[in-house]
Parts: sequence; C-alpha cells; structure tokens
Amino acid sequence: MDPFPTFQIDDPPWIRPEAAYIHIPFCAHRCGYCDFAIATGKDERVDAYLAALDVEMRLVGEPKPVKTIFVGGGTPSHLDLGQLEKLCKVLKNRLVWSPGAEVSLEANPESLTQEKVRLLKDAGFTRISLGAQSFSRQTLNQLERPHEPAAVCDAVSIVQSSGMAVSVDLIFGAPGQSIEDWAHDLDRAMALGVGHLSTYGLTYEKGTPLEKRVRLGMVRPVDEESERAMYALSMDHLGAAGYRHYEISNFALTGQKCRHNEVYWANEAHWGFGMGASGYVALNRELNTRDLERYIRLCESGKRATFQGETLPPRDRAIETMAQNLRRSTGIDRDRFSLQTGFNLAILLGKEAAQLAKQGLVEWDDAGLRLTRAGRFVGDAVIERLMRFAA
Repeated sequence: MDPFPTFQIDDPPWIRPEAAYIHIPFCAHRCGYCDFAIATGKDERVDAYLAALDVEMRLVGEPKPVKTIFVGGGTPSHLDLGQLEKLCKVLKNRLVWSPGAEVSLEANPESLTQEKVRLLKDAGFTRISLGAQSFSRQTLNQLERPHEPAAVCDAVSIVQSSGMAVSVDLIFGAPGQSIEDWAHDLDRAMALGVGHLSTYGLTYEKGTPLEKRVRLGMVRPVDEESERAMYALSMDHLGAAGYRHYEISNFALTGQKCRHNEVYWANEAHWGFGMGASGYVALNRELNTRDLERYIRLCESGKRATFQGETLPPRDRAIETMAQNLRRSTGIDRDRFSLQTGFNLAILLGKEAAQLAKQGLVEWDDAGLRLTRAGRFVGDAVIERLMRFAA
C-alpha cells in the first residue's frame, strides 16, 4: 500500500480512517495471562520510543482528522508526567481531533495519579479505560496484578472528579474464583458509578506463564459450567442495573459506549501506530513489528515499521466483516452489509443462518442477523461455523 494514502471526502468509513489506535508498550511487569506486545524493564527507552512514534505518524503525510483515538498498551499510564506530556504533543501535532472526539487512554490503578489525570484532561482526553480486573486480592494474585483493590476505587474517583468518563475492565473465570466472587466484583464496580464495564472471560494464551502452569497441573481452570454461570450473571446483573449489553464483552449505561471500539466491530478503517499496532486503511490491513528495538530503529531511519500486510479478496473481507459485526448486540444489518462488502447476506450465508435460528442461537430476519442470548454463550463457535459455511 502507498504509505501516503489520500482520500476523498465522500469515501466511506471502511475506506477512509476516522479513528486512530496508538500503542504504548511499556509496563512495570508482565502479568501471567498477558500475550500483548509489551516491554518491561525498558523504561529508559520511552523517550526514544515517543520520538519514533512521532516519525511513524509523520510518514502518513499531513495530520489526519479523527473522531476517536485510543491509546492502549501495555500501560500508557506507566509513563511519567513529562513523557505523557510528550505523547499528548505528538497526538496533537499528528492528528486533527474532530470536535466532540472521544479520546481514551488505558490505565492501571497503581500508576494513575491525580496529576496525570489533570494533564490528560487538559490535553483533551475524554475517557480512561481502567484495568481493574478484580476487587479480590485472591483473584488479583492469580492474575499477577500488583495493585490493591482499594487502588481501583481511588483511581475511579480521581477520573470521575476530573469530569472524564471511566470504563472498568474485569476478568471472570480466574483460577479459584467463585460465582460469589464474581458477583462481588460486579457489585463493587456498579457501586462506584462506572458508566462502562468490560467483562472478559480469562483465556489461557499459549506460551504465557499462566498457560504453562495449567499445562503442568499447577493451576486448575474454572470449569465451563461455572464460567457460563458467571457470564450469565454479568448479563442479568448488569442488565437489571440499566447497562446495555452492546457487545459480547461490553456493557454501558446510556451514552457511555466506547465509540472507538465500535469502529473495530463495524470493521471500519482505522490508523494503527506504535509497536505491534494494527491498522486497516483503504482495505489494506497492516501489522507493525512487535520488537521494540526494531520498531525504534526503523522509525529513526525514516522507514515504516510494518511487519506484515495484506489486502483480503472481497469474499474474505465480507466474511471478516460478518464475524466482527456479530459481536455487537445489533448484529449485522443487511443493507449496510451489502453496501460495505458488495455481498448479499442471505446469499452468502444460505441455509446456515436459518439452521442456527432453529437452534435458537441467532435471530435471522429481514433486518439482518444477530446472536440470541443463548448464542452469546457460544458466540465464537457460532461465528466460526458461519465463517466456514461462507468460505
């Protein structure tokens, strides 16, 4: 792909990006379940990394207008005040923030301070996504999270006092976690007045320390029935409190949805900057190197840090769009799908959607296709089945 793409004002959002993801890889330590592109024990490289990030963003040409920005990691809040200020300047110089833009930053409770929140608020950030994971010391120990439960409450209070929105991430299905423990986590989060909650079932990614301990019999995963009960509790408990279950793992009060993540689920274009970041621009998907030193070296020499890239054939792109759309509670809109992919949803899926509807796993009607409550429990399997059929 041309490293300096140009767009027409009327290009649709799956061609012209209106969102940007920025990856900050630095962390105090690697948690046992984490397989993200991170860097630990490398704090002396932060300034060099930010300079490299500035170069990478400059390589795409004039500053690009965006409606959402998400700074993820890693732990962006691990940066000190001076480094966060440099990051904000890079983002202001290389992107044009549209009026009303949603600008989010991921943070961990132990590294988020009042001074950092004030700096981010003054720079124009509107949202903090807080990696709480649990309010139980036992569960946090299993996940190798260093913060104390009380630190989550303090961090939420700091963000709320600033006027920014706050989202809290929680993990269920951790070893030793009971349904009562999970109910307590949900209650604690709601009691804080959090407007957005992400609830993720723990996955044992191959090669992570936690997965190795499971293989060696040192850790016993929660059984499937208990994990299913925890997910059901999330839907029922949060739903009763007014949180809309708008994506498989995400719940929000009115007006509190994460607009940036909705770009991914719509399979729309987005810029991706930083080590290990993924971008989707003009139907071309690219992934940056996950090696910190290589990323810095390439950018310093004025080269792109792309590790791999591909432009999917139209049918594969339609299948990918279908899979992403089905994560949303609204599912796939037939007309929008046809406009975005050029494929008729009914022709693409044929009888398979009707079979899944008979099994109670999807709703299939003139408006489109969406998972039912029963389908959400096996969402990955349903999506995989439809992908195989459509291939």
